[in-house]
Amino acid sequence: MNEPAASMPSGAARSHPLMSIGEVLGQLRVEFPDVTISKLRFLEAEGLVEPQRTAAGYRKYSWDDVARLRFVLTAQRDQYLPLRVIREQLAQWDGGDETPGRQRPTLVAVGPGGEVPGRSVEEPESQVRLGRADLVARSGIAESTLGELERLGVLVPDSPGWYDADALIIARAVAGLAAYGLEPRHLRGYRSSADREVGLFAQLVAPLARQSDPAARARAAETARELVALSQQLHAALVRVGLRSTLGR
Repeated sequence: MNEPAASMPSGAARSHPLMSIGEVLGQLRVEFPDVTISKLRFLEAEGLVEPQRTAAGYRKYSWDDVARLRFVLTAQRDQYLPLRVIREQLAQWDGGDETPGRQRPTLVAVGPGGEVPGRSVEEPESQVRLGRADLVARSGIAESTLGELERLGVLVPDSPGWYDADALIIARAVAGLAAYGLEPRHLRGYRSSADREVGLFAQLVAPLARQSDPAARARAAETARELVALSQQLHAALVRVGLRSTLGR
C-alpha cells in the first residue's frame, strides 16, 4: 500500500474554515487539472469522502477531506488503482489497520494556495499541446519516425495538427522501444489490438456517456479509466507469462 503523507497538522486545520466544493476544486486543480465538481460528487457517492453538510444541504470540506481526495486522485493517476482497491486502503486507514507488511496511506496536505510542501508544480500532462517540432524534441524520436507512425496509424494528431499528452506518451514509448531495435512497422499490432479494445469497452461505457446526468457521465469516465488500467495489467501479465520460457523461468 502507498505510504501517505501526513494530513495538515490539527492546529493548521483549525486555523482554516471549512471549504465549499468550489474552493476544494480550486485546491485540487493545481495538481489535477481535469478534476470536476461532478468527479467530486461521484467520489462522495462512492463513499470515498464524506463532507459535512450545512442545514441547507451545502457540502463543507475539511483539510482532511481535501487530503483524502488528493490521495484518491493520486492513486488513480499514478498507480491506475480501481476505486475498489482505493476504498479498501482507505478503510484500513480509517480502521487504524496496523497489519504487518502494510503501511497506512499517507494523506497529503496542501496549503491555502494549493501548494504541496516539497513538490514543484510542473506543466499538467493533460494540458500538453505540442506542434510537430516540439513533439520530436520532447520525445526523442526522429521526424521520419513520426511520419511513419502517422502513416501506420499508431500516432494520430489532433486537428489541426496538434499533439496531446497521449501522443507524447506514445512517441516516448516508441523512442524507448527503438533503442532495442524495434521499428514503427513492428508496432502495427499494438494499434490493431487497441482498436479492438476500444470497440469492446465502448459498448460498456457508451450507455452511461449518453445520459444527460453529470453523475452518469462521471461514472462513464471512471469506468473507462478502470477498464484501461485493468487492460494494462492483463497485457503486462500475459507478456510476462509468454516470456518465461525464453528467460528459463
